[in-house]
Amino acid sequence: MESDFGAAMFGSAFKAHAFPAYAALREKGPVTRVNLRSGEAIWFVTRYAEAVELLKDHDRFANDPANAMTEDEYAQLFQQATIGLTPEQQEFAAQTDEILSRNLLAIDPPDHSRLRRLVAIPFTPKFIEGLRPRIQSIADTLLDAAETRAQERGVREMELIDDFAYPLPLTVISEMLGIPPEDRDSFREWSQAAVSFTPADPANPEVTAKLIAFIAYLRQLVTVKRANPGEDLLSGLVLAEAEGDKLSENELLSMIFLLIVAGHETTVNLIGNGTLALFDHPEQFARLRQNPDFLKSAIEEMLRYYGPVEVSLSRWVRADTEFGGETMRRGEQIMALLASDNHDGGQFPNPEVFDVERTPNRHVAFGTGIHSCLGATLARLEGQIAFASLLSRMPDLALGVPRDDVQWRDATFLRGLTRLPVTF
Repeated sequence: MESDFGAAMFGSAFKAHAFPAYAALREKGPVTRVNLRSGEAIWFVTRYAEAVELLKDHDRFANDPANAMTEDEYAQLFQQATIGLTPEQQEFAAQTDEILSRNLLAIDPPDHSRLRRLVAIPFTPKFIEGLRPRIQSIADTLLDAAETRAQERGVREMELIDDFAYPLPLTVISEMLGIPPEDRDSFREWSQAAVSFTPADPANPEVTAKLIAFIAYLRQLVTVKRANPGEDLLSGLVLAEAEGDKLSENELLSMIFLLIVAGHETTVNLIGNGTLALFDHPEQFARLRQNPDFLKSAIEEMLRYYGPVEVSLSRWVRADTEFGGETMRRGEQIMALLASDNHDGGQFPNPEVFDVERTPNRHVAFGTGIHSCLGATLARLEGQIAFASLLSRMPDLALGVPRDDVQWRDATFLRGLTRLPVTF
């Protein structure tokens, strides 16, 4: 058991030095069993080939824990996860679990196939490409505002996360969903609460309270859209039907929750982490400035090198099995450690080298298989527009604080920065 590793791995301090630790784990084998702070254990897949196998194997591994446990075992798992909550919070947590467990990432076929069919149309490459002018307009407006503030202050600086990386994708997904502008400021706090918990750790009452507020808002929003549907994606989901199917209330709320959280968190981290990667590798930054045609391959390398998602969501062992040379028992939890998988030298030559021209680059930053990220095309487009705009308008972009002052967020699933002050 790598108990010390498990206790530390979701914290900011560990993330700052994670990749040598991941390399040491890969040397030991493709799968490692880790103790979490709660005392529970979890399997992490640290090598690329086994991660792809895990993410595509739906016969042995379930996304929905209910498909790998008895009802009593599942109830016990939930009870352990809600230790520390008041009775009222526990009751709501049960309702929230039922709601949030119906999203695309947490269900198995055939339900997964039905839900993906109902929501896939707005995420086709053709539809997403049609958003390019609006995304460019949002990016330009944000950079205009940053330059105006710089002129007023007499200092050409900005906080890249707050001023650009965060509002860009949040505005895009909010407009797609039809969320009123005055409500959007709440989503950052709510979404960060949604991704801040640690698997198998007792629930945090403060986080639970924020999720309660989030779900309550979503219910109200659905009621408004049912009464007055518009041309937005949320109205479409409310009315969605395909081949006689439609979304249940819980499926609808869960889908909206996923789209809001994943629809901006991933791109925030792509922009922030990618910019940091360029600062950390000035010779590669210079090559990209001199050769803007490298932008698409550079973004893929950003996704591989400092990917926005640290680990996959949990899978659950359906029946006793052998995997990665280890014996796994029914009901055990297993996750692909994507940040490690994308630095596996068996798949990527010189994996610790950041190369804006790297090709091929079949990383798993967005997962793979039927549960791969629905919004990957949108995130890539937002990233292309964001970096093209930064490179063209701010050619002297540089880190505005000492490198040691840059900190990663405490988070389980995500790899993202708390702040990134820059000068331009």
